[in-house]
Formats: sequence, structure tokens, C-alpha cells
Amino acid sequence: MKTRTELFDFIRQQEVLYVASVDGDGFPNIKAMFAPRRIEGDSIYLSTNTSSMRARQFMENPKASVYIVMGGEGIMLVGTVEVLQDQESKQSIWRDEDVKYYKEGVGDPDYCVFKFTAQKGRRYYAGVSEDFRLEELK
Repeated sequence: MKTRTELFDFIRQQEVLYVASVDGDGFPNIKAMFAPRRIEGDSIYLSTNTSSMRARQFMENPKASVYIVMGGEGIMLVGTVEVLQDQESKQSIWRDEDVKYYKEGVGDPDYCVFKFTAQKGRRYYAGVSEDFRLEELK
């Protein structure tokens, strides 16, 4: 498996990643989302709408999965999502161009942050799949 630095550098290169939540009936729901705004430790921060179906699902059940694919390599991470709505969290990943989605700016009540914290993962590369735990990576 890659080192922790290589893993998160791979994620930083992405324009899109796929996020899976669990609906009320226990089924996975997958959504493409814009690239991470920030990566800190084992956490990936994403920008989204508070009113979204995904935000509601994560508030009810924080279990999540993120999938990243580039070329012939794919990485799945499994963990939990916290839906952050405090000003400090929102300001920390805000970009000026976000105003096109959130008309009231960083204080828009429909703007929130997903903090995905990874626990383990699975990597596919060159025909081989391998499981890993983040705490085991260098």
C-alpha cells in the first residue's frame, strides 16, 4: 500500500470523488462531489448544501464511503461523516466563487461542510486489490 502522504496526495489530485451514504432503508446512495477542499489528518473536508438528501442521511447515519479513481487505480475509503454547520468550519474551506451556489455567502444557512474521517480502505491497482487501515500506513 502507498504511504499516508502518497494516499492523500492522490486524493488531492482529484477533481471529483464519489461519496456513499446509507438511506433510511439501509441501501447505499452514491453521489459525485467536487474535490476535497482540505485534508487534515485522516479527514477530508467537502463543501455541500445543508438541505441536500446526503446531509440528511449523514445526520441520521454517519457511516460513509468515498471512492477515488484515476487511470487504472481506485481507492475506497470507509469511515464516518460529520455535518458541520458552525462558522469556523464553513469559513475554513470557503472560496470566493462559492457565492454562485450560496447567495448569502459563507453565512448561508444552506452551506455546510462534510468532514469525512477515514478508518480503513481498499486499493485496486494493476489487477491487485489490497485492504489497509489508515493507522498502519507510514
